Amino acid sequence: MADRVMTVHLGSPSVRAAEPRDVPRVAATLTLVQATSRWARWALPDDGRVQRLTRLAELDAGHRAVSTGSGWVTEDVTAVAAWVPPDGAPGTRPLPEDVRAALDRELPHVHGLRWDAVRRTRDLVDAARPAGAHWWLAHLGTRPSSRRLGYGTALLQPGLAHCDTTGLPAAAVVSTWAAVRFLRRVGFEVDREVPAADGGLAQWLLVRPPAR
Repeated sequence: MADRVMTVHLGSPSVRAAEPRDVPRVAATLTLVQATSRWARWALPDDGRVQRLTRLAELDAGHRAVSTGSGWVTEDVTAVAAWVPPDGAPGTRPLPEDVRAALDRELPHVHGLRWDAVRRTRDLVDAARPAGAHWWLAHLGTRPSSRRLGYGTALLQPGLAHCDTTGLPAAAVVSTWAAVRFLRRVGFEVDREVPAADGGLAQWLLVRPPAR
C-alpha cells in the first residue's frame, strides 16, 4: 500500500492570483454559490438561469479578473474574489479590448428580458459609487463545502492591501444582510441603500476607507 500523503495548512488559507486555467472553475464555483440567490432570481430569466449565470460568471468574474490581474482564488478554486480595479492600479493590467467587447456584446443576451432593469440598476449603482478611484468588489463566493474556513476573509486581503498601500477606498453592492454583516467584519460600512430600478430587489452599497 502506498504511503498516505498529508498536507497541513498552518495559519491563513492559501490564496493565489487567478490564472487562465481557473476560469471554468471560477464560473462553476460562482454558479453554485449564486444559482438560488435573490440577485440571480431577480436579474436572470427563469429560462436557462443556470446556464446564463455560468456564462456571466465566466465573463465578468473569470475573464475580466484574470485578464486585469484582479482576481484571487483558493488553490482548489472553491472560493473566489474578483475585483474591478481603478485604471492604472499597481500590479494590474488594462481590460483587453476583446474581453470588453465580449462583455458589451453578451451581457444583454445573458440577462434577456431582465436586461433593461439590470442596466438601469447598474446606472444607479454607478452613480452612487465613491467619487474618484476605488477598488470595486464585483464577486465574492465560497462553495458551501468550504465555508467557515476563513476563505472569504483571506481572499479579500490582496485587494484590500492594494487599497491600503495606495490610499484608495473599496466598495461593493450586496443584496443580503448576511453579506452586509460579513463585509462589516473586514472594515466596510453601509453607505446607502440602492434599490433596483424596478423596485424588485433591495441592495446596499458598502464602502471601506483605506487603513491609516
